[in-house]
Amino acid sequence: MNQPAPQYAIDVQKLNKRFGDKHVVIDVTLQVARGEIFGFLGPNGSGKTTSIRLMCGLLTPDSGTGTCLGYDIVRESSQIKRNVGYMTQRFSYWDDLTIRENLDFVARIYEMPNRREAVDRSLESLGLQSRANQLTGALSGGWKQRLALAACMLHEPQLLLLDEPTAGVDPAARRDFWEELHRLAARGISVLVSTHYMDEAERCHKLAYIAYGKLLAQGTAKQIIESQNLATWTIYGEHLSKLTEQLRKTPGVDQTVVFGSALHVSGSDHAALEAAVKQATEGTALRVERLETGLEDVFISLMAHSTDNYGAPS
Repeated sequence: MNQPAPQYAIDVQKLNKRFGDKHVVIDVTLQVARGEIFGFLGPNGSGKTTSIRLMCGLLTPDSGTGTCLGYDIVRESSQIKRNVGYMTQRFSYWDDLTIRENLDFVARIYEMPNRREAVDRSLESLGLQSRANQLTGALSGGWKQRLALAACMLHEPQLLLLDEPTAGVDPAARRDFWEELHRLAARGISVLVSTHYMDEAERCHKLAYIAYGKLLAQGTAKQIIESQNLATWTIYGEHLSKLTEQLRKTPGVDQTVVFGSALHVSGSDHAALEAAVKQATEGTALRVERLETGLEDVFISLMAHSTDNYGAPS
């Protein structure tokens, strides 16, 4: 008898994991709905990869509970592994095999019946037919990425776990990859994807931000931005580095970030921030305008106020 489809593809509570004296995942609670693209953001070493591996049964948590596709992440990890597609940070297929041979090998691992038909279907769905007999080692980063996604989808999983899948891939290939993810989500496939790119984060249905093992914020992009209550002003002009140093010491200014020829100045005390910006630029040729606070402003703020695993400020 088939079990009913669970409401959530991932539903975990208070996951913890230590490696030696380092507490790398701290009370992580997360829910990913079916057919949802959930973005997992955070700096290097923040616990993203470890959290993903805990959620899919590749690692056993020290404490905490949860399910993945309705299976218990501790007691039923073998069933989870057969029903999810996991794409690691590093390309993990064989350079001296062709694309077709790589996919056929993966199909053998999953003991798939009708392997040839499954491989042909995968080649077609990811647009790989024309390169099926090309050696994998000769592929560009974008084509390797496409092969890795095809391998993840070969056994028709209902959940994809993608660990920084677009790192080092050109912008056009990244765009194509995300269009494919949205097509998969439209078919009801859930996606948990970690990324460093803010434009990718904005394409997710929901987001979570993790730093030093702790989830600092989660929700839609709009909800996360609103939860931080930051106002942001942009200053355009020359010699912004000197102004940056001045503003950092001014009451009302929580952070300053240079974006090319523009300086973003943010703060939670909106009135004090506005007064500080106007006072600093009065009588100069600098141009000032109020800006809608973006995800990048918010995540820089979250990181600045987080504390590392050993207790020292970041």
